Amino acid sequence: MSARKAAIGKVREKAEAHRLNALEEFVWQGRDKRGKVMKGEQMARNANLLRADLRRQGITPTVVKAKPKPLFGGGGKKISARDIAVFSRQIATMMKSGVPIVQALEIIGGGNKNPNMKKMVNSLRSDIEGGASIYEAMNQFPVQFDELYRNLVRAGESSGVLETVLETIATYKENIETIKGKIKKALFYPAAVIAVAILISAVLMIFVVPIFRETFAGFGADLPAFTNLVFGISDIVVKWFWLIGLIIAAAVGFFIFSYKRSAKLQHTVDRLLLKIPVIGKVLHESAIARFARTLALTFRAGVPLVEALDNVAGATGSMVYHDAVMKIKEDVAVGYPVNVAMKQVNLFPHMVVQMTAIGEEAGALDTMLMKVAEFYEEEVSNTVDAISSLIEPMVMVIIGGLVGSIVVAMYLPIFKIAMTVM
Repeated sequence: MSARKAAIGKVREKAEAHRLNALEEFVWQGRDKRGKVMKGEQMARNANLLRADLRRQGITPTVVKAKPKPLFGGGGKKISARDIAVFSRQIATMMKSGVPIVQALEIIGGGNKNPNMKKMVNSLRSDIEGGASIYEAMNQFPVQFDELYRNLVRAGESSGVLETVLETIATYKENIETIKGKIKKALFYPAAVIAVAILISAVLMIFVVPIFRETFAGFGADLPAFTNLVFGISDIVVKWFWLIGLIIAAAVGFFIFSYKRSAKLQHTVDRLLLKIPVIGKVLHESAIARFARTLALTFRAGVPLVEALDNVAGATGSMVYHDAVMKIKEDVAVGYPVNVAMKQVNLFPHMVVQMTAIGEEAGALDTMLMKVAEFYEEEVSNTVDAISSLIEPMVMVIIGGLVGSIVVAMYLPIFKIAMTVM
C-alpha cells in the first residue's frame, strides 16, 4: 500500500511540475534604450519571467499580459500528419546543424502559425528543459507521435544517433504523406465525378424537367415511355428531395460511425476496395510500400524484428494487411524467416517475397526492403498519374450520358409531334 501511495505521489509531483513548467503566450509592449516603442508576442512561464527576459534584452516593458483567446475558432486547426512531417524535417535539420534541441524547439514553436502545433512544441520544449528525454516528452502526445515514431526516437536516444534517426523519420514521414496524398487523389477523382453527375442531374430534374412537363401537358398527346419515366423520377425528386437528402446524409453518417467502431466492417470495406479494378491496385501497392519502408526503418534503427512488425501492422493503412502482418509476426516469433511467413499470408507478390529472402540471407534486410518500398512508391505514382489522365474523358462520358439521357427524353415528344404533323 505504501509503495502504491509513493507511486501516486510521484505522478502528482510530475503533473504539478509539468503545470508549473507549462508555457503561456503573452503579448508585450515596451521601449528600447533609444525610447522606441517595441511590441511582440512571446511564450513564457509567467509575466514576471517575461519582464525579466525583456529587460535582459534592453527593453523596458510597459505592458505584459496573456494573449487573449479569440471568441470564435479559439481552438485553432488540428495538428495534421503533414504538420508532424514538417516538424520532423525541421527538428532533424536543426539538430543535424548542431542546434541544441531546446533552442530548435523554441525556433519551431515561435514560427508556427497553428496555435495547437505551437502549444504542443512549446510543451515539448518545457518538458525537455525540465529534464525529460525527448521520448518521454513525446509520450504526452500519443496521437501526434504514434508508437512507431516514439520507439524510433527512443532507439535513437539510447544509441546516441538521435540526429540521424530524426532525419530518417523525417524522410519516412514525407514519403508516407506523399503516398497517402496520391491515394486520396486516386480515390477523390471518381467520387468527384459521381458527385458532380448527381448534382447536375438533380438540378435538371428539379428545375428544368418540370418546365417541359407543363409544356407537353398542353399538347394533350401521348408521351413516349422513356419521357414518362423521366417525368416520374422528376416528380419523386421534386416532392421528396428533402427526404432523399436526409436519408443519404443519415446513411453516410451511420456508415462513418459504424466504420470507426467496427473492426469487422473496416476489414470488409478494405477487402472490397482492394478488389476494385485500378483503385485496388493502387491500394495494394501503397500497402506494400508502407510495409516495406516501415519495416526497413524500424529494423535499421535497431528495433527487434517482432516488435518492429507490431509497429508495421498499424502503418500499412489497410485492415487486410494489418491482419496479415500480425500473422507474419506470430510466425516470426516462433522462428520462421520473414520471407516464409510472408509467403503464407498470400498477399505479397513473388518479387517482394524473393527480395526479402535475399535480404535475410545477405544480412541486408533493411536495404532490400527500402528498394522494394521505392519500387512500389514509383508504381503508385505512375498508376495515379494514369488515372488522372483518364479522368477527363471519364467525366465527359458520365456527365454526358446522364445529361444526354434527360435531353433525349425531353426532345422525344417534340420529334413525335413533328412526325405526326408531317
